[in-house]
Amino acid sequence: MEQTIKVFIVDDHEIFRNGLKLVFSKNKETEVTGEAGSGEEFLQLMDSSDFDVVLMDIKMKGLDGIETTAKAVEKNPGIKVLVLSTFGEEEFLHQIINAGAKGFLLKNVDKETLFNAIKLVHNGQNYFSPELLPYFTNKFLDNKNDSPELLLTKRELEILQLIAEGYSNAEIADKLFISIRTVDTHKNNLISKTGSKNVVSLLIYAIKNKIISIEN
Repeated sequence: MEQTIKVFIVDDHEIFRNGLKLVFSKNKETEVTGEAGSGEEFLQLMDSSDFDVVLMDIKMKGLDGIETTAKAVEKNPGIKVLVLSTFGEEEFLHQIINAGAKGFLLKNVDKETLFNAIKLVHNGQNYFSPELLPYFTNKFLDNKNDSPELLLTKRELEILQLIAEGYSNAEIADKLFISIRTVDTHKNNLISKTGSKNVVSLLIYAIKNKIISIEN
C-alpha cells in the first residue's frame, strides 16, 4: 500500500483553502496535514508540522510566495514546494523557480493533474503546467544568446527533448531502452553542465539557448 502524501496549503484565501481540503479529502492518496493563511504563519509552523509537499500561492499579503519559498528553502533545503499560479502571474515564475520551488501549476487545473503534480514533486521530480511553456518561449527565445558553447552528447539531447515533452524518467528509460538510473544520471549531468538548479531551470535554459524545440 502506497504511503499517503501529506500536503500543507499556504494561501491567504480561506475559501480557496477549504475548497482544496475538500478535494483532497476525497482522494485516498493525499492528506492535508496543515494550512497557513500567510507566508509568515507558514514559516512559524513549518518546523513543527508534518508534511511532504507544500502548495504555495504566489500573491499573498505580507510575505509573498516567492519570499516565503526562499526563506523556507533556506531553513530546509530539502523542502518540496509546488507553486499555485494563475494566468497573469507568469512574470513571477522565473523568480519562484530561482527561489527553490520544485514546480508550478495553474489554479484551474483538474483534480487528476493536481494529484499527478503532487506525486511527481513528492517523488523528487519537477512539474510545470505545459500551458505556461509558451511564456518562457516568448520571453527567452528572442534574447541574445551570450552563453558559452555547450557540448551535449546525442543521448543528453534526446533526454532533454523528452523531458521537455513531459515524459517521466520511467517513460524515457522505456523509450530509449536504458535504465531509469541512467536517465537520472544524464538528467543530473544536464543540470550540472548548464548550471541549473533543477529541471525547470534546465528547460528554461534550453529554451533560451534554442537547444530544444517546443511546440506552441
